[in-house]
Amino acid sequence: MSVLIVSPGRDPEEWVKALENRHPGMNIYVYPEEHDTEEVEFALTWNHPRGLFKNYPNLKVIASMGAGVDHILSDSALPEGVKVTKVVDDTLTEDMGDFVLSQVMNHIRDLHYYSKAQRKKEWEQFQYKRPQNTTVGIMGLGVLGNAVAGKLTKNFFKVNAWSRTEKECEDVKCYHGKDQLEEFLKNSQILVCLLPLTEDTKNILNSDLFDMLPEGAYVINVARGEHLVEHDLMEMIDSGHLSGASLDVFREEPLPEEHPFWEHPKINITPHIASVTKPESVVGQIADNYDRMKEDEPLENKVEKDKGY
Repeated sequence: MSVLIVSPGRDPEEWVKALENRHPGMNIYVYPEEHDTEEVEFALTWNHPRGLFKNYPNLKVIASMGAGVDHILSDSALPEGVKVTKVVDDTLTEDMGDFVLSQVMNHIRDLHYYSKAQRKKEWEQFQYKRPQNTTVGIMGLGVLGNAVAGKLTKNFFKVNAWSRTEKECEDVKCYHGKDQLEEFLKNSQILVCLLPLTEDTKNILNSDLFDMLPEGAYVINVARGEHLVEHDLMEMIDSGHLSGASLDVFREEPLPEEHPFWEHPKINITPHIASVTKPESVVGQIADNYDRMKEDEPLENKVEKDKGY
């Protein structure tokens, strides 16, 4: 019985050390080093090559290195019957809350523009907004959405939230379903996307949705690049309907050098760093699920594949 780590473009060494420290004697392979595919029953991965896991006849569990699982579920050749798990971690949720708060504050205080003005040696002052007079709308009320909502309300922002099904969140006005989406959007001065990526949410950030936002609204996407229709965002910013956007995730990563987002004065770019998994923080739950698999016990943080999260 062996564990396979698959993380193209990422150094897996921290994961290997963390697992070895937590679970001495665990037999670990790192793709693409030579190994016996029949030995592997548990895989730990981020952005594996499509179709890879169909070559592992005894694979039982695929564990995501992060909170997202779309990179796994989007593989049409995923072995039937294999279980998928995600990471749930207090550090991740806290980091996401901090990041979104920083982007919201950056917007209402115009810090993005002052940074550009400094490089041009321009002295220009803007009338800023205050948290108490700003309504933030959060799309997605999972673990991360709840954490972001809590962080914003504690910092005096008015917060609304929308989810596919009815949910509750303290000090937050909650909307749900397609029938309540427009009402939610028209009251969102800043829109934060924290939705899981599913067939229903792909391309949800499009011109039709943006048109329902109030004029001058600002968009923050920290979910997945595939949520956003990029040319629709550009058009809505250039038309003046949207005041700008902060983007941490993209359809292609790294973002190509020729992409127009790089040069757009009203789009703020960060390289998918809003909330990054730290192996030492989550290795316990990975090792625990490995043991649960061996004992044929229920897994923690198991994903409902038909829902996509």
